[in-house]
Amino acid sequence: MALTEVAEAAEELGSGKGHIRRAMDRLMRKKIAIVCMVVLAIIYFAGIFAPFIAPYDYTEIHYTAIRKPPSWEFWAGTDFGGRDVLTRVLWGIQNTVIITLVSMLTGGLLIGITMGLMSGYFGAWIDSTIMRVGELFAAFPDILFMIIIAAALKPRFIEIARQFEESTGIEGIVRSGVVDYFVISLALVAFSWVGMARLVRGQVLFLKETPFVEAARAAGASTPRVLFVHLLPNVISPVAVSVSAGMGAMIGAEIVLSWLGLGIQPPRPSLGQMLLQAGSISALREVPWLLIAPSVVALALVLAWNLLGDSLNDVLNPRTR
Repeated sequence: MALTEVAEAAEELGSGKGHIRRAMDRLMRKKIAIVCMVVLAIIYFAGIFAPFIAPYDYTEIHYTAIRKPPSWEFWAGTDFGGRDVLTRVLWGIQNTVIITLVSMLTGGLLIGITMGLMSGYFGAWIDSTIMRVGELFAAFPDILFMIIIAAALKPRFIEIARQFEESTGIEGIVRSGVVDYFVISLALVAFSWVGMARLVRGQVLFLKETPFVEAARAAGASTPRVLFVHLLPNVISPVAVSVSAGMGAMIGAEIVLSWLGLGIQPPRPSLGQMLLQAGSISALREVPWLLIAPSVVALALVLAWNLLGDSLNDVLNPRTR
């Protein structure tokens, strides 16, 4: 087995492919990674195109089909208000996709990577300031910190949005869920950048002393060029693993916030709300189908991202190959 692995490694090195290309080739040979990517692609596609795929409107009430079990007309059944469960799950996926992607792109990637690069490269008081601020955020349990932020800021932002509606005559801002999106994204961003910044900082502390970085500085490369052209590409591998694992945790946190009543609010559907509605003992006995669709989707999202993160770690980390 060891000889086979050595032969494969020698073949990859001799093929002239770059590190990322070789890693992608190894990833495509992992069946579990392919399954996870297919599952994520299907769920995200269904969420993004929910307005076109959903068989009904998420507020449409079917008075003759209240609490109806799954059938050919309603594939996932209907809820206590006669609304199609499948439609509401699709719209709930869309909310989760928007919030988690925005939070990861702004917090985990933009803020986290930038802070990590600056902290590791410049050191001194910049490093101390960024890391002390990060430790302040990390001192609180993640979910508790998000609950505090959402509970404290949401009423104030709703009041500001209502005042804006009254002053401009533009209606529907609060009802559209924009405030909910903003508050939840802000809560997720507040803790998601810390781990990414620490990861990037550790990589940069090692890489900035390597010969190729010193040669770039000696050749007159500017600081932004050193940071984003020479250092950033070399931290992509651990960042990719961290993002895939972090997405699962972020999706779970968004669902928990909605479940606690601090996330997306009616009439907009959310997976957390649906799980809360179907989570009582009486609901499980009388209408168990209300729990099946949202719980399966939530479990598939979290599990697929975590397993994909494990696969990425296997192909990108030389110590695990």
